[in-house]
Amino acid sequence: MAISLIFLCAFTFVESETYKQYFTEAYKIKSPYLPNHLEFAGENMPLQDSDIKERMDRELMATVFWQSNTMMILKRSRKYFSIIEPILLENGIPDDFKYLCVAESGLSNAVSPAGAKGFWQLMEGTAKPLGLEMNEFVDERYHLEKATRTACLYFKESYAMLNNWTLTAASYNRGLNGLKRDIAFQAVDSFYDLHLNEETSRYIFRILAYKLIFEQPEVYGFYLKPQDYYKIPSLKALTIDTSIANLSEFAKMHNSNFKLLKLLNPWLRDRSLPNKNHKQYQIALPYKN
Repeated sequence: MAISLIFLCAFTFVESETYKQYFTEAYKIKSPYLPNHLEFAGENMPLQDSDIKERMDRELMATVFWQSNTMMILKRSRKYFSIIEPILLENGIPDDFKYLCVAESGLSNAVSPAGAKGFWQLMEGTAKPLGLEMNEFVDERYHLEKATRTACLYFKESYAMLNNWTLTAASYNRGLNGLKRDIAFQAVDSFYDLHLNEETSRYIFRILAYKLIFEQPEVYGFYLKPQDYYKIPSLKALTIDTSIANLSEFAKMHNSNFKLLKLLNPWLRDRSLPNKNHKQYQIALPYKN
C-alpha cells in the first residue's frame, strides 16, 4: 500500500511537471502584431486614437485566431487575385479594394440571408442597373470578372460623391444613401468619427486585418509554400451565341463534363442555356493538348 502511494505521488509529480512544461513552453497565445501606422487605399487609420486601436486589435485577433478559415482564404488568394487585381487597376480603383472581396465572401460564391450573391456579394437591386444579367438560367453575379467590373462601377460612383476611399469602402456595406445620411446627421467627414451600425463599424477594420495578414502571413503565423496556393487550371474560352439545350452534352462534346463546366462557370444556373437574342457568352472549359 505504501509503495503504491509512493508510486502514485511520483507519477502525479511527473505528470504535473510535464503539464507545467507543456503549457509554459509549448503553447503560448500572443497578441498579434499591430503596426503603429496603417493605411487603407493610401488613407491613414488614426491608430493613436485608443478606440480605433482597440477596434483594429479586435478584428486582427478574430481573423488571426480563426486559423482554418484564414488559411483557406490565403490558399485561394493567388487564384482569384490574378483576376481581380488587373480589373481594379484598369478601373483606377486602389488595390486594397481586393480585400473587400475577401471580407465580403472569403473569395467564394457565397449567398447571404439578404440575397446578396457571389464573390462581391452583389444585391439584385445594385447589380441589374449596372448591367449584370440575372434570370433563371444566368446570374452574372457569379461571374467573377463581370462582377468585379460591376463593383468597380459602384466604387467610382461612390467615390465621386464622397471623395474618400475609406468612406467609399464603408458605403459598399452600409449603402451609399445610408452612409450619406449618417455623415449629414453627425456632421463629420471621416469614417473613423462616425457612429455606425456594428457591421459597418467593423467593416474597414476587418478589411485591414486581412490586408495585414495577406501582406505578411508569416508575421501572423501562417506559413505557406508556393505549392500550397491554389491555381486556376489552363482554360479555353468558347464563344457561344446560340441556345444550348443540354449543358452536360455540350461539355462532353468539348472533352469535359458537367461538373467542370459548372465549377468553372458558376454563372450558368441551370442545365440549359436558352439564347433567343443570340447574345454572346464566353464559356470556360479546361484546356487539353
